[in-house]
Amino acid sequence: MTNIFVNNHCMPSKPPRPTEGELAILRVLWEGGPATVREILHALNQTKLTGYTTALKLLQIMTEKGLVQRDESVRPQIYRPSCTQEQTQRQLVRDLLHRAFGGSVRTLVLQALAEKRSSPEELAAMEKLLDHFEGGKK
Repeated sequence: MTNIFVNNHCMPSKPPRPTEGELAILRVLWEGGPATVREILHALNQTKLTGYTTALKLLQIMTEKGLVQRDESVRPQIYRPSCTQEQTQRQLVRDLLHRAFGGSVRTLVLQALAEKRSSPEELAAMEKLLDHFEGGKK
């Protein structure tokens, strides 16, 4: 069986930023895999009540924006994210980095650390990553 997906490519180089509602749907799809509108709605309603038509309209908009792909070869139609969670997170961070922090990774990281206390494990992981980017120099 051949799946026919609408917008069957990853987001373009300058993809649209997902809204909060769109991110909620993307999280459902990243965690649970491809799903129908009803399955997505069920997952969304675990945390915030959402109407069927609202979820459907959001998915239609997300398909047009290239955030999700819709398999039209089956009924009910199945949706899946166009990009991985990591790809989307990187795009959002890149956008935030340039819009809010003038491209300064240092300022972004310092603000993130000031916002929420990090565990010793998180700090060790950050230090390891920084060492990697600095070529192991301290």
